Amino acid sequence: MKFAILLCSLITLPSFAVTIGLVDMQKVLFNIEEGKKVRKQLEKSFNAKKAELKKEEDKLKKAKDAFDKQVSILSEKARSRKQRELQEMLLKLENTRQKYQSEISTLEKKLTAPILEKVRGIVEQASKQAKVSMSFERATAPILYAEKTVDLTDSVIKLHNKKFPAKK
Repeated sequence: MKFAILLCSLITLPSFAVTIGLVDMQKVLFNIEEGKKVRKQLEKSFNAKKAELKKEEDKLKKAKDAFDKQVSILSEKARSRKQRELQEMLLKLENTRQKYQSEISTLEKKLTAPILEKVRGIVEQASKQAKVSMSFERATAPILYAEKTVDLTDSVIKLHNKKFPAKK
């Protein structure tokens, strides 16, 4: 609330020209060299987990197909036992899928956190160079309209790649 009042008071002062900088952090992370390396690491981890899930899904499908072929000749007790086994396999698969999603999300946060710290410094530098009064992330900024805005995204990407070149 204090922020909104401050922002409104700064914008409404006629003698004070406010220029707002906007940064698309997703685009920055996607295009900086460090971000590209992180994305490759995440894709590698994701693909490995995806392959493991595919194996488990195939195993479940085979078991289900075998059950469907045998269902008419199985006793009620055997049918119930097989259905429970299939349900347990499905539950295990879903739990594994959720676990992997959580692991990938945690890994992404771990790998991007240090990059975001560096990017914040670069945003400050780009903001000063562009002479903007304040800068916001485009995706989360509550700004629907501002008379003067400057998109700092490309500038942030260039400055970051210059300051932190790709290591070979």
